[in-house]
Amino acid sequence: MTAVEHMNPQGLAKNPAFTQVVAIAGPHRTVYVGGQNAVDAEAKMVGRGDLRAQVRQVFANLKVALGAAGARLEHIVKWNIYIVAGQPLQPAFEVFREEWGQRPNPPTVSVLYVSALAFPDYLVELDAVAVVPE
Repeated sequence: MTAVEHMNPQGLAKNPAFTQVVAIAGPHRTVYVGGQNAVDAEAKMVGRGDLRAQVRQVFANLKVALGAAGARLEHIVKWNIYIVAGQPLQPAFEVFREEWGQRPNPPTVSVLYVSALAFPDYLVELDAVAVVPE
């Protein structure tokens, strides 16, 4: 049986938006999702100049990618969020809270401000690691 343990050890800040440490033991399927951006299934840019709209598309893409591997948002144990410098974090965080909802044990997270992404109109990209118990 796979055990996923979410830990917020004493001595580290506790935040409802992320978990400090996630440890996995036992048989499981690990799913790595490459960077998702604001491009829809028809390869069209969504939300040009609108960080909130882009984050919504990123989550839509993320859910499709996870589903293809038999995973869901609650299986994510780690994600990296890349935001173009100068963009506010708050709209992205608000969409995350809407998408995550009341699920317990949010994943670990790293937020990085970058000078640019693959295309000039991309404002955000997210990659993830999920662990699915077998």
